[in-house]
Amino acid sequence: MTPGDHGAVDAKPAVLVTGTAGFIGFHLARRLLAEGHPVIGIDNLNDYYDVNLKRARLRELGFAAADLEGLERRDGARLEAPGIVFYKADLQDRERMGAIFAGEKPRLVAHLAAQAGVRYSLQNPWAYMESNIIGFMNILENCRQHPVRHLVFASSSSVYGGNREQPFSVSHNVDHPLSLYAASKKANELMAHSYAHLYGIPATGLRFFTVYGPWGRPDMALFIFTRRILAGEPVEVYNHGNMKRDFTYIDDIVEGIWRVMNRPPSPDPGWDAQRPDPASSSAPYRIFNIGNNRPVDLLHFIGLIEKELGRRAKKVLLPLQPGDVPETSADIEALDRHVGFAPSTPVEDGVARFIQWYREYYGRD
Repeated sequence: MTPGDHGAVDAKPAVLVTGTAGFIGFHLARRLLAEGHPVIGIDNLNDYYDVNLKRARLRELGFAAADLEGLERRDGARLEAPGIVFYKADLQDRERMGAIFAGEKPRLVAHLAAQAGVRYSLQNPWAYMESNIIGFMNILENCRQHPVRHLVFASSSSVYGGNREQPFSVSHNVDHPLSLYAASKKANELMAHSYAHLYGIPATGLRFFTVYGPWGRPDMALFIFTRRILAGEPVEVYNHGNMKRDFTYIDDIVEGIWRVMNRPPSPDPGWDAQRPDPASSSAPYRIFNIGNNRPVDLLHFIGLIEKELGRRAKKVLLPLQPGDVPETSADIEALDRHVGFAPSTPVEDGVARFIQWYREYYGRD
């Protein structure tokens, strides 16, 4: 039985996961397979970061190494492994995305693919328009043409932008993004709401806060710091170290997605158009933060890495970068109220688990 073929009983609905070879998408796909859900994966395997790492994640999901060799150069590729089918495809390819939805008939969609990176958006803005805007439009249109039970999509803590009120609440105004990446994520929230309102598509946006852990992205702070400290290279510390981040461990992120995915939103009967709450709606639409709710000083975070590696970092203190913010902290009351879950992994444990994975994967002492 292929992932799109559910048989007579749809006890475990098929889930389409975009960004399956990415950090969060890989971990979610692995959780879904463990839960017995058929998975339909989509990723374009672009070279924003190491494609070898993306292929390694796909191997962990059960795909044969021989089938994955050179996959990033094979347009139109379709692979199968137990419980999962994988398509190499661009989100902005309207015809291909329509064919995947029509053929596989997913009942749930976890849209995690995007062009990531606040700093990269300053250098290559068109990548964000193509993937994050046009690509998301294709997801929405296909959820309309091939109705699904629930669309869960990745937003970002970056949408809070110029807001300085801490902790960040889903009821806060987010009209002042500081990067094009943040603006594209805010646009996704608005686009999803319009489709929830017009077509009744249950949609939930999740604002992730600084996700880290094993199999993470090489452009993220923990990965960069670890690699540079081991190599004896300087570590760039922005805002002269006066930074705090709500580091959230990957297992907590996946648990939050899992619980939210299994509880599609309904129209909020208490929503007041005279005093509109941006986190809910008269449509089947919700927004939640997923963060650890325990901001960590960046220098303390580097100290934890130093302790695990047994090496000292050579720190270079620099000004705050354009598009960046000095502090993030998630108010997770709405998430806890909705699904009874709050992230809880201590950063000390999460950093230790990442360092263990890094040493095993790269064979570094």
